Amino acid sequence: MQSQYPLKFAPILKQRVWGGNRLHTLFGKGDPGLRQLGESWELSGVEGSVSVVRNGFLAGNELPELLEVFMGDLAGELVYERFGNRFPLLVKFLDAHHPLSVQVHPGDGLAARKHRSTGKTEMWYVLAADPGSLVWSGFREGVDRKVFLDHLGSNSLTDILHAEPVRPGDVLYIPSGRIHAVGAGVTLCEIQQPADVTYRLYDWNRSGMDGRPRPLHIQEALEALDFSACGEAKTHYTSPGNGSVPLVVSPHFHVNLVRLDKVLAWDYFYLDSFVVYVCLEGRLDVRYPGGRESLIAGETLLLPAEFKNVELHPLVPSALLEAYLPPP
Repeated sequence: MQSQYPLKFAPILKQRVWGGNRLHTLFGKGDPGLRQLGESWELSGVEGSVSVVRNGFLAGNELPELLEVFMGDLAGELVYERFGNRFPLLVKFLDAHHPLSVQVHPGDGLAARKHRSTGKTEMWYVLAADPGSLVWSGFREGVDRKVFLDHLGSNSLTDILHAEPVRPGDVLYIPSGRIHAVGAGVTLCEIQQPADVTYRLYDWNRSGMDGRPRPLHIQEALEALDFSACGEAKTHYTSPGNGSVPLVVSPHFHVNLVRLDKVLAWDYFYLDSFVVYVCLEGRLDVRYPGGRESLIAGETLLLPAEFKNVELHPLVPSALLEAYLPPP
């Protein structure tokens, strides 16, 4: 019997004060009546929100348990040496019916010192955006600590942030230390380091799900903020025909966009890492030695590192994100 196979996990649904219903409309996440569905965590080893297998004979097992059993065969030998049973990515869908807080995430050093966590560098792939939707990412030129504090005190923080209109297919790279916010009407896929540490700077003077104002983290954020992070954060790329194009190449993860309308044979012989497929649109079969696994829009698949040859068979024209870890 095959010891491993491509793994699907049960989504972990999270209601947020800024959430809407587009994750259900697009991908069938949650029940139609579930209000303020802000996030669907698709693949997570974060404590308190650990993914559970939902397909095959390993169904019911948690991701850290699988890493403990299969080690480098699942994660990749070098990946397992670095991270052990802690899965090094967090993959989620996010729906901002209302704007998210203006926030920043700590880097590895600060996060380790204060939270015993990794930092939080992330990338966004925009799935849907209402006309006129914005994201804020980075400062405008010339902003320093004093200018920042002056605008923070006068509730005019967004006046000194770089605003960018977005549309489906846009990609943004948000390294730790870069101030940012997702505007209303934006739905995206986020791939990030496996941390859930956020420092809020401004929250639109609203209350949280419990009716009380959500806490801000000004002093912590001042330690994390990179005032030199300014200007455009978008990644510009040419959409592939039947093939792959890189979107993000960083020390924390590599992410490619794959579009296919005919069979693609993928060779991972030189890759010492697991691979994550996030299906953005369409429907396909992932064929591997010993079997196949279907994948539809809104689903995520974890391909163990031991699989070096797979074929992607689209049943209709399809698109997916392909993510993995680079060598250290």
